[in-house]
Amino acid sequence: MSTCVFIQIRCKPGTTYKVAEEIALREIHSELYSTSGEYDLLLKLYIPETDDVGHFINENLLVIPNIERSLTTMTFKAF
Repeated sequence: MSTCVFIQIRCKPGTTYKVAEEIALREIHSELYSTSGEYDLLLKLYIPETDDVGHFINENLLVIPNIERSLTTMTFKAF
């Protein structure tokens, strides 16, 4: 079983495509979108149940250069 999380990412100006490419190369995502608004990218990923969510994100995603800010939304079983 795994935990589904959505992460919005704000990149330094002019670096969105570089950041998206680096995320794609790491092959950690389920889906990755370019978005308009306050954040530049929307990432959906599944974190193994045995991994700590914060550590996984910090060690696999937030070490990518040019990420200014992120917003993580955890998901839970609705019914």
